[in-house]
Amino acid sequence: MLRVLMILVPLALSIYAFIDCITTDEQDIRYIPKPVWAILVLLFPVVGSVSWLIAGRKRAVPGGGGWPGARSAGGGGGWVAPDDNPEFLKSLNDKGRKDDGDGPADTPGDRESDEERLKDWEADLRRREEELRRKGDGPGSGSGSGSGSGPEDTPPAAP
Repeated sequence: MLRVLMILVPLALSIYAFIDCITTDEQDIRYIPKPVWAILVLLFPVVGSVSWLIAGRKRAVPGGGGWPGARSAGGGGGWVAPDDNPEFLKSLNDKGRKDDGDGPADTPGDRESDEERLKDWEADLRRREEELRRKGDGPGSGSGSGSGSGPEDTPPAAP
């Protein structure tokens, strides 16, 4: 079992280092060019892989500074929940402005537009009810028996 591990561990290490070397951006590689690093990892599996992992690539700063949910340098680092992340909340606010064109729903100027919209909906509802009454399908159209004359969602009248 130990013999198998002595073969598999360096093999896995060299495969990981080679794939990491190939997928790393050119500007993140240090000291020597990318093709030379790839050749070193393939020719000298243990030494090349370890040297690539230690010195070949610029590593991220601990604390996750580049993650989308991470706080900036003064914020203490670490992941931040979306409802606590001011950048995320600002992006939602900006997205809402682009979608409706009137701005966020929390501004005081929107109260008038909401009231206007509500009045328009009420007028539309009244108009539709009048159309239904004229057609004889509305709830106040007149048969009074309740046997199938109203819409399907209204319960039949009690006898």
